[in-house]
Amino acid sequence: MVLNLDPTFNPIQKEIISFKSFIFNGGEPHIRIDDFENKEEVYLTHRINSFNDFGLFLVAVDALKRMGVLNIHAFIPYFPGARQDRVAITGESLTVKVYADIINNLSIQSITILDPHSDVTTALLNNCNALQNLDFIKAIQSMLPKTFALISPDAGASKKIFKLGQQLELKNIIECRKKRDVESGALSGFMVSSDDLKGTDCLIVDDICDGGGTFLGIAEELKKKNAGRLFLAVSHGIFSKGFDLLSKKFDKIFTTNSIRNISHTNVVQIKLNDILN
Repeated sequence: MVLNLDPTFNPIQKEIISFKSFIFNGGEPHIRIDDFENKEEVYLTHRINSFNDFGLFLVAVDALKRMGVLNIHAFIPYFPGARQDRVAITGESLTVKVYADIINNLSIQSITILDPHSDVTTALLNNCNALQNLDFIKAIQSMLPKTFALISPDAGASKKIFKLGQQLELKNIIECRKKRDVESGALSGFMVSSDDLKGTDCLIVDDICDGGGTFLGIAEELKKKNAGRLFLAVSHGIFSKGFDLLSKKFDKIFTTNSIRNISHTNVVQIKLNDILN
């Protein structure tokens, strides 16, 4: 049985449990789950875009336990707070630990996440199953040129990208660098390790695209080094600033539906149920 808290998100092919949810006038999420027979095991899925989404997930777990469900498995592909995995300046929260501690206290049987931002998330979560981005990239390979360079967008992603390259048997892997002001978040100092790409098509791979500043800066540097067509693949597409600027730099953008459903002429969205089942 599966309880999809976002009815438009159906990543696990099992019998669906029906429910009603609403927000009280004071702002608190609430849920009423319709009764069902097999309470041995329930998979609970959600796309968390706000603290209210997280609140709905929490009350859903409580409701399932009160109904007598024995085993609860959660699937939250984009783990909230995962980017805030270190304290850079005094006064910041270690946000990923806040979310992890709350989920750990629920004592559910497992939680599955997709392409975590760093190993910090998996270290903090109990009973965590972290899916990597390999199946996502494999799903888009047929839509890419036969030969292309795999681009690591920054130092933090390099280890993951080199491992991905080995799994895909790709030999042309290019490292990039950037500088970020920890207080303002401003980006600068974009660098590409190759001197001349000689018209090679390039695929930048990363876990998250928020505003897209990193990828716009790298795209400019890649073009300066004579790159061919540019493609972008991100497991979690927030795209808070839309697609206008990104579409000018990238021939095609690939993402999953881990955060929301997207319809845009320059975006190919891979549904998680297509690569998980």
